[in-house]
Amino acid sequence: SKMTVKAVKMPCTSANVYTKVPDGGWGWTVAFAFFVVEALTYGIIKSFGVFFNDLMESFDETNSRISWIISICVFVQTFTAPLSTVLSNRFGHRLVVMAGGLLVSAGMVIASFARSVVDMYVTIGIVSGLGYCLSFLPTVTILSQYFDKRRSLVTAVASTGECFAVFSFAPAITALKEQIGWRYSMLSVGVLQLGITACGSLLRPIVIREQEEVKAQPPEESAETKYMLENEQTCTSIESIDSGVDITTSPSNVPGKTKAEPKSEEPKQHGQNPVDNSSTPPEPKTKLLDFSVMRDYSFICYAFFGLFATLGFFAPSLYIIPLSRSLGIGKDHSAYILSAMAIAEVFGRIFAGWLLNKKPIRKIYIELICVILLSVALVAFPFASGFWGLMICSVYFGFMLGTVAGTHIPLLAEDDVVGIERMSSAAGVYVFIQSLAGLAGPPLAGVLVDTTKNYSSAFYSCAAGMVLGAVFLALVRPCKTGLCHHHQQQQQQQQQVEEGMAGPPPELPDDFIDMDIGKAENSGKGSDSV
Repeated sequence: SKMTVKAVKMPCTSANVYTKVPDGGWGWTVAFAFFVVEALTYGIIKSFGVFFNDLMESFDETNSRISWIISICVFVQTFTAPLSTVLSNRFGHRLVVMAGGLLVSAGMVIASFARSVVDMYVTIGIVSGLGYCLSFLPTVTILSQYFDKRRSLVTAVASTGECFAVFSFAPAITALKEQIGWRYSMLSVGVLQLGITACGSLLRPIVIREQEEVKAQPPEESAETKYMLENEQTCTSIESIDSGVDITTSPSNVPGKTKAEPKSEEPKQHGQNPVDNSSTPPEPKTKLLDFSVMRDYSFICYAFFGLFATLGFFAPSLYIIPLSRSLGIGKDHSAYILSAMAIAEVFGRIFAGWLLNKKPIRKIYIELICVILLSVALVAFPFASGFWGLMICSVYFGFMLGTVAGTHIPLLAEDDVVGIERMSSAAGVYVFIQSLAGLAGPPLAGVLVDTTKNYSSAFYSCAAGMVLGAVFLALVRPCKTGLCHHHQQQQQQQQQVEEGMAGPPPELPDDFIDMDIGKAENSGKGSDSV
């Protein structure tokens, strides 16, 4: 009953209380909600490239200035990640995600009436960007809390929502633009994004009570054992203890152990009281944002990996259609290339989730291999020619992107990085650090395209960032096991050696005080006799 009362105090709804991580249950509903949220957040961001040429013609702007729309959106989304963590810890994941869905939809709907690119910066960049942050990060955080053994696989499969969105939205929006124009198409997308609010209502909080039953049983066993020992050695009954008879012949009744008996009887008499007492006192205050992860060298390296790898996440999806158009490929075929990339990303995410779910396996090394192969895919784009060349590169890139994009945030819950206990705060800080790359990535690629008049330069910049990310990712595991703890291990070894050289303290008899008193008395008598 006390657990129920505590659950009601939580924001907006009662919590699901489990004795251990369920690896299922209501977690499957949360996984479905995450699938839809992924589709309506990152899926829309990656499909925004279908509006690029229309916005350039309507506002008479350059490629780099149009790229700032997505750049500001991604920057706001990542920069406000700590705010999302604070609000989630304060008000709960459900309210935050529902509010984020309203902001995303409002920003996209208002953007459909924009008269300049600056209006797009405010509506999609700031308003929708903040909504994307409040929607995505709390959803993936609470999903990781519902799963343990299946976490990698479930998160990877649920994250394929953005892939299905790109696969379906890119051709659908392209066809819709031809019928009603880009403004009403953008308005329709904004109305569709209201579904994020419905998904947020499904995010029920979870509470894990691991030590309730464990603490109730050991005192009972220890009490019964003591009673049995006393019965065997004194040939008395347990009723004699209850009747107030003192058993002085029992070994347990020596002065050093007489105070242990009442403590052992207490759980037996009160039954479930120890469970209630253990559940009520420990109510630690939850930190709204724990910046202690910044002292962890492995997390710092992982954050730099995310910073540089983000350069390669968004630009290819934004520039694949302009690149194909520059090679003389039609609009319909260009949309097919983007859809093929999305399908390949689905298989990449599922494959990565299946592979990381295998045990024993060092997940951080698998991620490193995928990042290296993703860098190769980015370098291959400038060498592609024709429809089928771009199609092959897009499929390869989409598959490798799925292996990295679907797992890099859930890997924060692994012990090689920070662990599940600090994942909420670590995710906020991690995505916050990514904000710099989200801000600089698309405009940097746009400037290179405007300067070189070649879309290949955008893919080269993405590949350079991904290679730097691979270098920092390779340092995560050594920092966790070697560089950080090597000095501490040496100090511990030195202390052990010093203690060994000093030797153990001499053992004194139990009655050494009496012996000393006896010696003093004898010496006193001797002096008196003299």
